[in-house]
Amino acid sequence: MAAWQLWAVLAALRAGWCLLPQAGYLHPDEFFQSPEVMAGDILNLRVYYPWEFHSNSPCRTVVFPLMTSGVTYWVVKSLQQLDICSSCINSYTLLVSPRLLFTIFSFVLDYSVYQLAPSWEADPWKALVLLAGSYVTLVFYTRTFTNTLEGLLFALLLVLVSSNKSDSSSVKPTSSPLIGIVTTAGFFNRPTFLAFALMPLLYWAGLNVDSQKSIKTIINPLLKLITCACFTAVVFITADTLYFTSVGLDNFYSIKKSSLFDVIAQLNHKMVVTPLNFLSYNLNPHNLAQHGSHPRVTHFTVNGIMLFGILHILAIGAGFKMLKKYIYQLMQVKSYYRGSPRVFVHSEGNPKLLLFYFVPLAFLSLFSHQEPRFLIPLILPLVLFNTSQNRAMKWKPVIIIFNVLGALVFGWLHQGGLIPCLFHLEHLMHSPGSSNHTRHYTLLFAHTYMPPRSLLNIKKKDTNIEVIDMAGSEEETLCQTVGQQAKNFTCNDCHFFVIIPGTVRATITKCGVLLKNETLIFPHLSMEDPPQISFLFSENWRSQLGLYILQLGRDHQSP
Repeated sequence: MAAWQLWAVLAALRAGWCLLPQAGYLHPDEFFQSPEVMAGDILNLRVYYPWEFHSNSPCRTVVFPLMTSGVTYWVVKSLQQLDICSSCINSYTLLVSPRLLFTIFSFVLDYSVYQLAPSWEADPWKALVLLAGSYVTLVFYTRTFTNTLEGLLFALLLVLVSSNKSDSSSVKPTSSPLIGIVTTAGFFNRPTFLAFALMPLLYWAGLNVDSQKSIKTIINPLLKLITCACFTAVVFITADTLYFTSVGLDNFYSIKKSSLFDVIAQLNHKMVVTPLNFLSYNLNPHNLAQHGSHPRVTHFTVNGIMLFGILHILAIGAGFKMLKKYIYQLMQVKSYYRGSPRVFVHSEGNPKLLLFYFVPLAFLSLFSHQEPRFLIPLILPLVLFNTSQNRAMKWKPVIIIFNVLGALVFGWLHQGGLIPCLFHLEHLMHSPGSSNHTRHYTLLFAHTYMPPRSLLNIKKKDTNIEVIDMAGSEEETLCQTVGQQAKNFTCNDCHFFVIIPGTVRATITKCGVLLKNETLIFPHLSMEDPPQISFLFSENWRSQLGLYILQLGRDHQSP
């Protein structure tokens, strides 16, 4: 099969698996940084608003959620209001519509690789196959993460700062305004974008200096970049300020009648700059510790390998060899100063790609909270580096096995029962029989990731459905809550469900409550409560890799 045909198959797999949909649940942020918030704002659903979107501590811009999940939910809502689709708003469309938009956006990566490959001595179609076959592209880039958008903006920035031809060192005259817009947008999406943008911007500046002959022609693109960056920042700040504060026409009218100093004071008081709030929070080690602290080498030694496998190891090996080479060259300078080696401007090919890869990696390693998804933007320089000189070809079997396993674990197994469980409960609560008369539902989730309430499709005015998230509560606390809820049945048509992984299902049995019915959803792998290896070879192995929906009764059993 030709490389372009293989890429087409993998591209179809990316889109098709999104529509199935993928059951794996990677991290709560894939829901709570965009779709959950927009489902509450646009579809008027009962959702959980994370602290980053509270008006007293806004740390996330609302612009990208509005442009992505917001747009898709507005389209779905409009289709239902126009009677084009009578039941458009359901758990499937709430999950898939934002993911589908991100999947479409993910092909920005493919476009970028195709454009950049010739400049880095890489075969475009082989690079595309390596990119499209990575489970990072198949799984992470089809999810609604801010890290996904960060990766796409990083790819666009690399395209903008690179020349059209490998033998050209000229800078496109229209690139500087776009570079300013993309860099600022990336900063407002995630302030860590500056770590990814640093080397491309230095590379662009080097090309700009080398290709121009006067100071005016050097400063001109820089002024355009700064101007467009400032304008983009104003757009983001205005949107966030309008969203997170009560600024309206009346406020603007009162400001208009005030003095200049009063205007400045009021704007300073009301203005919302989410990246500054983000940095203020994350630069505090105590705050980061609440989300988990990791050794500073986690990105290098664990996360890079977990995401990219042998590609990360090959890059580290090449990096050490190149570092050794330049140290040796520097040691040869004895009698006079020969000029510092400007690696990121003059070195051909791979050294620049290694800098594009390792410099962001090093900056991100300065923070104690290190998650694998923070590194997904680095897939593009890593693919280009390993495709050049056919480095990855001899590791083909290893790469295939690694990505198949990664796709199965993270796209299917990891917390894989929670989303089908929410689909099942949404269908149960909104079935025709349920709408004829009022029913009360209590849904208690224990030892699962935080359930996105939006997928239950509960209207804000509907008070007959209660969702309780017990997270990883201890057995005593869980039993106390379960027992209390089971006693509090005040109607004949009250339904109490406990959702819990099979590995800790025995806890509910110890609580001494009456079990009316149970449903097993397979598969579900909880790394927080992993199955014991011995149980996986027993007759009940499915229960260890499953998520239970337990319907409890009103009466207690004797413990």
